[in-house]
Amino acid sequence: MADLSRLRDFRFFAENFFKIRTKSGAVLPFVLNKAQIYVHDLLEQQIKDTGRVRAVCLKGRQQGLSTYVQARYFHKTITNRGIKTFILTHEAAATKNLFEMTKRYYEYLPVGLCPKADKDSVKELNFSAFDSGYAVGTAGNKGAGRSQTIQLCHGSECAFWPHAEEHAQGLLQAIGGQDGTELILESTANGIGNYFHSVWTGAEQGTNGFIPIFLPWYWQPEYTDAGKDFRPSESDDEIYEQYKDNGLTMAHLAWRRKKIYEFHNEYDIGVIRFDQEYPIDSNCAFKNPIDDTFIHASHVVRARKCTIDSDSALIIGVDPAIGDNDRCAIIRRRGRMAFGIEVLRNHNTMELAGRLKTIIDRERPTKVCIDPIGIGAGVVDRLQEMGYECVEGVNVARSANDRERFANLRAELWSEMRDWFTGELPVSIPDSDELHRDLCSLGYKHRSNGQLLIESKDDLRKRGMPSPDIADALMLSFAFGQHAGNTSYRPQLAPKGYNEMFS
Repeated sequence: MADLSRLRDFRFFAENFFKIRTKSGAVLPFVLNKAQIYVHDLLEQQIKDTGRVRAVCLKGRQQGLSTYVQARYFHKTITNRGIKTFILTHEAAATKNLFEMTKRYYEYLPVGLCPKADKDSVKELNFSAFDSGYAVGTAGNKGAGRSQTIQLCHGSECAFWPHAEEHAQGLLQAIGGQDGTELILESTANGIGNYFHSVWTGAEQGTNGFIPIFLPWYWQPEYTDAGKDFRPSESDDEIYEQYKDNGLTMAHLAWRRKKIYEFHNEYDIGVIRFDQEYPIDSNCAFKNPIDDTFIHASHVVRARKCTIDSDSALIIGVDPAIGDNDRCAIIRRRGRMAFGIEVLRNHNTMELAGRLKTIIDRERPTKVCIDPIGIGAGVVDRLQEMGYECVEGVNVARSANDRERFANLRAELWSEMRDWFTGELPVSIPDSDELHRDLCSLGYKHRSNGQLLIESKDDLRKRGMPSPDIADALMLSFAFGQHAGNTSYRPQLAPKGYNEMFS
């Protein structure tokens, strides 16, 4: 028998003592797959960094995440004292299946490795020798888990929970914030604007304490096809070029095409259904419900994978914000190359002005274009007061330069940015999922007089989408066209006699 330290090593324990039922029906030792190892390593790193686990996991179908979390939590329950574990699923059948999985772990353990459970029911295992227990519940009951004290909680398929907000608040209260506690929310996507989407968005933005974990479907070796008759389309080639370095193969794409036609005999409809069940990235999973977004994803994908150099004038776009859930976005652009995203949180006016002063002094931009609405006005005033002539307030709510075509300057600059993406010459942007989502989130319409109007941030939030802060920062960089000419940078000069005061 292994010593206690080895028994508390999850991967050693799982691969030596846990048994799982495979898709073929065989009962075999639990050897972690690529996706499970990836999740395990991220969770263990979060424990080292913060002392606890708060994770939201976005996945495709049947990637083994629930198998992993059940094993992780059952292992902790039987190798530690005073651990209460609770699993909440979206429906009764799922509750039954997950608990049967855990009982299989328990029943196949070697004799003597774990004390006999004092309570062994259809929803609970209790080990009084450890003062530990393992229970499951179904989200249809609003009070599920609320009255308990829990150390480990798994929220399964929580995008499909009824009463998700109530359940989440109850579970968070039951868990508390102590070291050693764990809350893992996982699901396939179920549209936008729901609780799961909001937690994922907050995790991506770093505002809620959760880490976002995405599992691409093509990490599963079984999702492949020999595809002897498969001929990749142009869109297949684009997908392959973007994700080949992360493990995607043409055999995966051959399997994908067959699966698409299983979902629907019309290819475009099948793609929509496939992308929800088997997302290739988070933008794909949380597909924008607007069919015709202003900037199409295909242009953004090409720009993410394009690498170019430029010695054009440096222009910096800044979309300021203040508050716990707001992002201040900064991005650089030189002609056809955008780069250097910074996202700041909880910066007041003076702190943001100080950060931009440092950037200007170091990078010497031609223009720093700042939205002056709200906090931005004070930032612009302060920097201009300090002598930075390159700083420009760009009020996108004002009238457009071309009033016949555009409802306001915001629509005009978004149009300029779209032309930048769709022009004959290639452009390059950071390989960022957040920027991608921001760029492809906005709808648009034309007024009766023909003016273009871009969807407002308020309307975007009503659809459950976050503010497109990084894309708006990039949009601001087009206020003086795609190129802004020679530098207007002037160094800040100390008043006469100032240096002598400190000599």
